[in-house]
Amino acid sequence: MTFSVRHRLATCALFATLALGAPALAHPEHGKAPPPTTANLQGAGEQQAWINDPHMHAFYDLSRAAFADGPAKVDVAGFEQKAFAIFRDFGPTMGMTPLKMQDHLKLIPRQVVKIVQDDPKVLDSYANFVAATFGPQ
Repeated sequence: MTFSVRHRLATCALFATLALGAPALAHPEHGKAPPPTTANLQGAGEQQAWINDPHMHAFYDLSRAAFADGPAKVDVAGFEQKAFAIFRDFGPTMGMTPLKMQDHLKLIPRQVVKIVQDDPKVLDSYANFVAATFGPQ
């Protein structure tokens, strides 16, 4: 299976970021963004929690359904809105408000569309989907 390196890296970076939770946008007292931090997702297990969550499985199922009639017939706007509904439901599971989670993941649906258009085999299994969106496990 081949993935566009650029799209795969962008999506992996987004899902890695989302697995850490939404970053604070501003310090409440100073109104300035906090300094950037890094974390090891592999050791911490946050990424695996996201991968195992039923909401990510629902997003995979939604992606399969969206592409059921082929890449040329995907209703991208409809897919995006349905994904946002899943992401809003997912928010409280990860300690975020529904709208913050939607905002945090807002680029993911269209990136998944591009990834699947480039390589439809991404949807052959959840393992393929995870490899394409989270990176190799």
